Amino acid sequence: MIIAASAPLTVVAGGVPSNFAVTGLVGIPLSFVVLGIILILFAIGYAAMSRHVHNAGAFFAYISKGLGKPAGMGAAMTALVAYNAMQIGIAGMFGFVFSSFLDTLFGVSWSWWVCALIAWVIVGIMGVLRVDFSAKVLGIIVGAEFLVVIVFDIIGLAHSPEGITGDGLAFDQLFAPGVGAALAFSIAAFMGFESGAIYNEEVKDPRRTAGRATVIAVSIIAVFYAFSAWAMVIGEGASQVIGRSQEFGPDLMFVFLGEHAPVWFVDLGNLLFLTSLLAALVAFHNIVARYVFALGRDRVLPQSLARTSRRTGAPVAGSLTQSALALVIILVFAVVGSGSDDPLFPVVTLFTWLTNMGAFGLVLLMALTALAVVGFLRTKSGEYSLWTRVIAPGLSAVGLLALFVAIVINFNVLIGAEGTSVLSWLLPAIVLVPGLIGTIWAIVLRSSAPHLYAGIGSGGSLG
Repeated sequence: MIIAASAPLTVVAGGVPSNFAVTGLVGIPLSFVVLGIILILFAIGYAAMSRHVHNAGAFFAYISKGLGKPAGMGAAMTALVAYNAMQIGIAGMFGFVFSSFLDTLFGVSWSWWVCALIAWVIVGIMGVLRVDFSAKVLGIIVGAEFLVVIVFDIIGLAHSPEGITGDGLAFDQLFAPGVGAALAFSIAAFMGFESGAIYNEEVKDPRRTAGRATVIAVSIIAVFYAFSAWAMVIGEGASQVIGRSQEFGPDLMFVFLGEHAPVWFVDLGNLLFLTSLLAALVAFHNIVARYVFALGRDRVLPQSLARTSRRTGAPVAGSLTQSALALVIILVFAVVGSGSDDPLFPVVTLFTWLTNMGAFGLVLLMALTALAVVGFLRTKSGEYSLWTRVIAPGLSAVGLLALFVAIVINFNVLIGAEGTSVLSWLLPAIVLVPGLIGTIWAIVLRSSAPHLYAGIGSGGSLG
């Protein structure tokens, strides 16, 4: 589920070329190494804390335990908005890619929003089924994605028009003007790695499974993306990769494969690009559903939202709530975009705006969670070393806060706006204001409804 949320083929085919094109930096492969180190440091303390806090609300519960219930309540509201934004934004990309796929292969012209609604139905059905069923399906999809990218990597290294060099991994190729935007783009590749802890109430060994899965997944993601981005630099040539990325954008990988691989393999890659997006949709849908469940169980949201399936145990009410919200927003963008002649409308609006909103909120939540780990583990000196309790999570908090500042500074670049625009402050506000309201709400509950306040972030905790 963690790697499915990361969507390997989507990142390598879509995210990496976009990063090259927008930032003009060759050092994108190194950005994954830098972020991987920060997130592995984060995962060390996160894994330790996951042994004591088993809650489907993950970040919400962790921040409540480490920084206090008002901060946790604010985090919960921000997380709900951020994860919904990631999930619904990806639906826009899916709609565009599926519509283009049908037109190219079968000559069928369906609107992007019709294609997005097909994914909406599939995701909604999978959301109310058992996690192990979804995980098996996603496991097959992710495995196939890895194979396609690995073949691309091998062809790239074999082609290497300028030779196999260290280009893309040199410090001066990343740490130059634009590094903030590069890191902000690359962090989106890691979004969803919290989901290991989100499933902690559903695994057989909650004291070890989530922590181990998180560390392994982050390590795999960081190494795989760094290697694949480097292979793209080598395959295109360091002097050509930026220009080619600006020319072809997310099609660059498939253009390259079209030049060096059989047609059937390119078609397979395009099909798996679709299933990669679908896998990410399912993964983020499940995260939102479990957040809603956790908040309903703690009676922060209506308790009816904590309803689960008697047959499968899936958080049905949370799943249906996320599906309803996704439907409304997809239809709103469909109506607004009906007068647009731009086929990229769902990509440059729904996908770009919402996924960057999501990344903005989630990086802030990760930084707060790292600080919460330090706060929570300070009383566990007999169980964990100073490295696990303070140093590793502390260093990750510094790195994540620096990254958050970089995202704020470069937000216009990330959403494709020129100069100062309304969107540059409105979209972040949509993420942050609910968090502020949640914090104030918790403070009010502390005096007006202490029994409700006491339950914030408490569900499933073993102390």
